[in-house]
Amino acid sequence: MKHRILISTIVAAFALTPLMMFSATVPLVGSQAPDFTLTSQEGTPVTLKDYRGKWVVLYFYPKDFSSGCTIEAHNFQRDQPLYQQRNVVVLGVSVDSSDSHKHFCTKEGLNFKLLADMDHKVSSAYGSLTNLGLVKFASRHTFIINPEGKVAKIFTEVNPNKHSEEVLTALAELQKQSAGSKDN
Repeated sequence: MKHRILISTIVAAFALTPLMMFSATVPLVGSQAPDFTLTSQEGTPVTLKDYRGKWVVLYFYPKDFSSGCTIEAHNFQRDQPLYQQRNVVVLGVSVDSSDSHKHFCTKEGLNFKLLADMDHKVSSAYGSLTNLGLVKFASRHTFIINPEGKVAKIFTEVNPNKHSEEVLTALAELQKQSAGSKDN
C-alpha cells in the first residue's frame, strides 16, 4: 500500500512538472510592482517608474480586436474621466505588436496607452502569461499599483463587462484607506 501511494505521488509530481514550468507567480499585494519599459501604440517607450506619484491600473488582456478585450477596453475608455479625476493612469498590456495596438485604438476610439509585450517578459513578471504550446497570450489580470509603486490590489478573475466599475470601486476604497493612513 505504501508503495502505491509513493508511486502515485511521484507520477503526479512528474505530470504537474510541465505545467509548473509555465506558471509564474503573481506579485503579492504590498510588494514592489515589477518595473518595465514597453512600447505604446504611438511607438514611444512607456516606463512604469515614470508614473510614480500616480495610481496605475495595469491590465493584461489576451488579444486586440477580440470581443471580450474590446468590451473591456471600451469600458476603460468610457470611464477615463473618472480615472483622471482620481489621478489614475490606465495602461493595457498584451503580447500584440504596437502596430496592432495602434489599429485597435484607431478603430475602437481608445485614447489610453496600450503596451506591446511581444517578448512576454512583463506578462511573465506579473504571472499573467498563458502558454498553450506555440500560442502565448496575456491572461486577463489587473493590478492596481499605488503612487509608491507597490501592488495594492490584484484581480485574477475578470469579467470584461463590469471590470472597469469593479476597478473604480476598489480604487475608491484604496484611496480612502491611503488618505486615512496619511492623516494618522
